[in-house]
Amino acid sequence: ALEFATFLLEQSGATVTATSSAQAALEILSHTKLDILISDIAMPHQDGYMLLRQVRQLAAPHNQIPAIALTAYAREEDSRHAYDVGFQKHLAKPIEPTVLIAAVAELMTLPTH
Repeated sequence: ALEFATFLLEQSGATVTATSSAQAALEILSHTKLDILISDIAMPHQDGYMLLRQVRQLAAPHNQIPAIALTAYAREEDSRHAYDVGFQKHLAKPIEPTVLIAAVAELMTLPTH
């Protein structure tokens, strides 16, 4: 899913910083201003919920990053839990390219000039 999402976003013109672990993502997010966090929920050692909880405890502006959950857990209660934790979007796998691109576009802050 990581490679596919990266490919889709890069093909749409995005610059992607991909990591293979929550810890690596947290390290990058703690000192780099990114536009959107896209996280799988099921990851080894630390799930996406815990990652987002830790991101929300970082110093501003890093803690304010919009977040999308990608997950095979697509039941209504899973979606509700993702929103409760602080994700703005909850997308089910397999990833639908148009849905992912639309979700990212919706969360992007566009310049007003």
